[in-house]
Amino acid sequence: MAMDLRQVVAAILTMSMFLMLGNMIKKDHIDPLLVDMPVSLDIQQGLLKVSKHSLVKLASGPWKEDDEAMRPCWKKLYKTKKGEQTNGYISLSLTKGPEYHALQIANAIMIAKHLGATLVLPDIKGGKVSEKRMFGEIYDPQKFTTSLDGVIQVVKDPINQQVGEKVVIVKVPERVTEKFISAHIEPILKKKKQVRLTSQYQSSNLTKAKEIGDYLNPYACLAMFGSLDLHPQLKELVDSMVRTLRFLSWKSSAGKFITVDVKVTEFKNKLSCQRNDTTSKEYCYGAEEIGQFLEKIGFRKGTTVYLTQTEWHESLRPLRKYFPNTFTKDAVMPIDLKARYLDSGNFEYEKFIDFYLCMQSDVFVATTMNMFYNNVAEMRIASGKTQILIPANKLSTSAADYLSPHILKKNHMAYSCLCKI
Repeated sequence: MAMDLRQVVAAILTMSMFLMLGNMIKKDHIDPLLVDMPVSLDIQQGLLKVSKHSLVKLASGPWKEDDEAMRPCWKKLYKTKKGEQTNGYISLSLTKGPEYHALQIANAIMIAKHLGATLVLPDIKGGKVSEKRMFGEIYDPQKFTTSLDGVIQVVKDPINQQVGEKVVIVKVPERVTEKFISAHIEPILKKKKQVRLTSQYQSSNLTKAKEIGDYLNPYACLAMFGSLDLHPQLKELVDSMVRTLRFLSWKSSAGKFITVDVKVTEFKNKLSCQRNDTTSKEYCYGAEEIGQFLEKIGFRKGTTVYLTQTEWHESLRPLRKYFPNTFTKDAVMPIDLKARYLDSGNFEYEKFIDFYLCMQSDVFVATTMNMFYNNVAEMRIASGKTQILIPANKLSTSAADYLSPHILKKNHMAYSCLCKI
């Protein structure tokens, strides 16, 4: 049935009115939020894909080109014969966050290898007693097991464990030695056939080259760079957030973005401090100081900055004076995944998200010298993303003068484990 001309005109006018109304709502209610508040955006649904080939515009600012990625170069590991009889089981829980997990895995591998024992797939504990996850909820168990094939055996559960038998717990130092293993673990394993490890730490910073060099062994390198991959679903979440951040920074810096490791408590109490090598005085950083630092060394106002803080806080607002495109994870995480990863209240997924986001950003700014900084640095060195900046109270306006000592002095253990491709 043919439509009357008046009906066609009426339809066109109706469509126009809806378009005008939609534009008014966006202008009056949505756009102001994007300027003043780091709210969730419609584009952040995990569907956004920005390829390197689409980023044809050259980035303006003190961006450093990535170095070559590196490959494993530690010596070949002694291979375990298939079917070899196990001398017992080594179990453990991974604790304190992803920056500590590789070190804990390294100790467990070394102990199991030295004693001819089988490693039980670890579980993962959060900051609270009730926070506990299976290994496969965070990491890829298949990748983990495959990476250790021929080195040690890995099982999901101990075999023939006596019901009700109490497992002996042994505290191991942050850098376990063969002497410690022989004296404190081997006698128990021979008697009980199962030992559960728990880690104790004398400090939170393992950055001194000599100390780490003395500890280095191929099992530590394997744990650091060859065994732990995120679960595919969690990895896709991080990748979608990276795509969103690159999209938001496309116009200003060709898709490049900065991550800054700092928390609200540090902003409020000015706990994020660095010591000046020349004067030995401490200089502390809040939102204002970080904004001034990034502006001083030449990053443009439109640069996208990601903060490891979980959600937006008023104390962050001074940073947005310098860089309006400053976001926290609640603004760049797909809305449909927030309930699972941020609002569950059961586990600090954000630690893993932050760790892997900071690995992938074009620039990583560390405001505190801790294990998070140390282990993000090692993964960035492996991938060639070596623009790691440490704010300091200097007059220099060159970003190169604020590069991490790990990069300038090549004193990180990563350089002992990895070689240029």
